[in-house]
Amino acid sequence: MKLFHAIGLLSAVVAFAAVSVSAQVKKSEMPGVRNFSRVDATVGCGGAVDPTAMAGLRKEGFVSVINLRQASEPGADVDAGRAAAQAAGLKYIHLPFNVAMPDSKVVDSFLGAVADKSNQPVFIHCGSANRVGGMWMIKRVLQDGWAMDQAKTEAEAIGLNSPQLVAFVTEYINSHKR
Repeated sequence: MKLFHAIGLLSAVVAFAAVSVSAQVKKSEMPGVRNFSRVDATVGCGGAVDPTAMAGLRKEGFVSVINLRQASEPGADVDAGRAAAQAAGLKYIHLPFNVAMPDSKVVDSFLGAVADKSNQPVFIHCGSANRVGGMWMIKRVLQDGWAMDQAKTEAEAIGLNSPQLVAFVTEYINSHKR
């Protein structure tokens, strides 16, 4: 009987943890930012960003922007985004990540950039927030010590939705675990 109660309690704790992780990602509206969310006080995430939104991101307290979009993507004006970010007083970090041909070196650079306290609070974006979710999942597992399932739940709340990216992320994590 005690074992049955222990299993029930464990199931409840796991379910609560999954709900609290996804509840931690707070979606809200931000003019000029698609799929904006806050993960915590030091991180914001989103999809496509209009250059005019950079001043608003600065007003929200961000000090840097990490852009995961490729310059060749439709609507991705990297130069205009960089100029607007710099004009708003934001550090701009461009780490183009291609889901079709993922490069672990980009992930390595991303992990270094988000770990750098001088970049926080940081706003991370791509086209939809899919790549942001994938990169964030890697960060949570490798740098924060989160369990894979917990990190995936949060990443999906941010925007991760590509099975191909999930496969890359899982392989990257497994090959870089200590």
